[in-house]
Amino acid sequence: MRISPALDPISGSSPLPVGQLPRWAAGSSSAQRVQRYSGFRPEVQGLRAVAVVLVVLYHVFMGRVSGGVDIFLFISAFFMTLSFVRKLEGGRPLALGRYWLHTFKRLLPLATVVILATLFLVWWLYPAQDVADFRFQGVASILYFENWTLAFNAVDYYAADHSSASPFQHFWSLSVQGQVFLLWPLIFGLAWLVKRRTGHSSVPVLAACFGLVFASSLAFSMLSTAAHQEFTYFDTRARLWEFALGSLVALAIPYVKLPRAVRLVLGWGGLVSMVSVGILVDVQGAFPGWIALWPLLSAAAIIVAGQSGSALGLDRFLSWAPVVKLGDAAYALYLVHWPLLITYLVVRDRPVAGPRSGVVIVVVSVLLALLLTKLVENPLKRWKWPEAKNWRLALVIVVCMGTVLVAAGTWSVVERHRTAQLQAQAELNNPGARVLEPGYAFAGDPDAPALPASMKDQWVGLPQACDGEYKSANKKAQGFCRQTEKVENPTKVVAVVGNSHMEQYMGAVIPVAQEENWQLISVLQPGCGFGVEGQSSTCKDGNEAAMDYLRELKPDAVLTTSTRAELTDGPAERVVSGLDALTRELTAQGTTVVGFRDNPRLDFDPTRCVAEKGRDDESCRVSADAVLAAENPAQSLDSIPGFAGIDPTPLICPQGVCAPVIGNVALWIDSHHLTWEYTRTMAPLLRDQLVAAVGTGATG
Repeated sequence: MRISPALDPISGSSPLPVGQLPRWAAGSSSAQRVQRYSGFRPEVQGLRAVAVVLVVLYHVFMGRVSGGVDIFLFISAFFMTLSFVRKLEGGRPLALGRYWLHTFKRLLPLATVVILATLFLVWWLYPAQDVADFRFQGVASILYFENWTLAFNAVDYYAADHSSASPFQHFWSLSVQGQVFLLWPLIFGLAWLVKRRTGHSSVPVLAACFGLVFASSLAFSMLSTAAHQEFTYFDTRARLWEFALGSLVALAIPYVKLPRAVRLVLGWGGLVSMVSVGILVDVQGAFPGWIALWPLLSAAAIIVAGQSGSALGLDRFLSWAPVVKLGDAAYALYLVHWPLLITYLVVRDRPVAGPRSGVVIVVVSVLLALLLTKLVENPLKRWKWPEAKNWRLALVIVVCMGTVLVAAGTWSVVERHRTAQLQAQAELNNPGARVLEPGYAFAGDPDAPALPASMKDQWVGLPQACDGEYKSANKKAQGFCRQTEKVENPTKVVAVVGNSHMEQYMGAVIPVAQEENWQLISVLQPGCGFGVEGQSSTCKDGNEAAMDYLRELKPDAVLTTSTRAELTDGPAERVVSGLDALTRELTAQGTTVVGFRDNPRLDFDPTRCVAEKGRDDESCRVSADAVLAAENPAQSLDSIPGFAGIDPTPLICPQGVCAPVIGNVALWIDSHHLTWEYTRTMAPLLRDQLVAAVGTGATG
């Protein structure tokens, strides 16, 4: 995404040649300085080409991030600032409304074409469980909030745990840029007001504003990256300093004069430094903290080096016609390379592209980018009809966004109708675990699709935060505490504690609780088994808070996972660290503890395996002996009075085989979590054990 230096971002007209001043600049030293640098700079267009090539090559061949995207953010702010300062210092109107309309009119048509084509690929080639999520991301991309969609998914324990690369993932940076294109002009508007009142140059005001944004955003970025980098990577607030740095360089560069020798060193040194970032630094794991200064200062050095006037200068290469032409197609190349790469990996079921396939992907991406630039982007840039009236510019924007929204919305409606039809026949066609009942005879359609159709809503959760008599005085526990709607005169108050593996079993627990008139409470922490000893500091603190709540609540029963299955070279399963001590304390106060044996953790996603290879493929199944201990390790807790154990393994791995689909229902959300669709079919088969365990503490 970019505002081309070859075009005024508001009027769309070509700027004057470098060094030629318009009439409005006469008598304004700041305007003269800015204008001398504001013409078309082929070396900067070449820099854009180098940055996008780095992005593509690192993605395709190394599976890493290069820092090239950060350079795009920097360059976009650089040119935006030069354009607006020209207007400010020349006394021209800023025309902010027209700027916004013109900018998105130029950016959206090509993005619309790529998004629609990617949605078609998702419909045609991608696993069914990914479709709903990727369809939503297509909408998020055209509306410029894809970065926030990815940010919240990245820190969502459950989403992150079963996510695969999205063909829309690269739109995060375009979304951030779109948000800044809305925000940055407001800063120029503030500078215009100050200049109008004082008559002084806008440059000091802008320098102060962008300096403040730079300092505050960089500080936030550093702190946030250290605390939760996955979220921060996509957080607009943590990226604002990159734009601010581009703006500060734009403000300073008209005043910078360097000897030719210094320019030569800056240019080549900046290029070497820029290329080496992705090799030496785990960009995706470390950015956007202070280390992101590395590629940005490298790019700044190249821009400051500018046109050296030497045959040995980097600018001679960057100004070479083929490089500049590739720079012209940088936006298109960035848009198309990622969905092509991800689609190839999905179709071929590979984690990375090989050398030969990688070369083909790069060549096809470049050719397609050049073609789209020639046939779509450039003609629409030159299209004069929208430029005549602002409403026409707005119409182009509405049509682009509306086309994607209508396509995605229509698709979604069709899918919801199809899902509703499947659900209506689910009792007959999708019995799930009920096929394991002795004497069960399947009478449904053997060719009916398996449920669920999408994994988007397969996480179990209680509907509301703990309130009233169930509200915890412990703030940490209250933060995790959820409950079913208040049950009048409950026969039992049952608390569910532990991690996501216990939460998934609530698909089977909730139907039983409704039948038995139990009040359900949950205090669950992602990744934390129920114990204090042997746990991480985070889990220990959370479980101590949970125990404070349980001492206060004194529930009739506590349900938790009693074992933890490990993913190693062989079966590894153990009792949850610290569970023994907490079980003894709870049973001593009269609370029954019911321990569910953990489900297996696999090294692949069985549902995805079925989508790619078919449900009869043996590679989508695994022996229970390979992923679980021969006997339930939690049997060691049976000697504690008040403890009851439940082993759901026969319903997950019947006859010793962990299957991807049972009773035409998919078991797995990912490699180690069960679907809500399947666990609720387990309820009738676990009911008697669970009622007996909660009621009497008898081992099931």
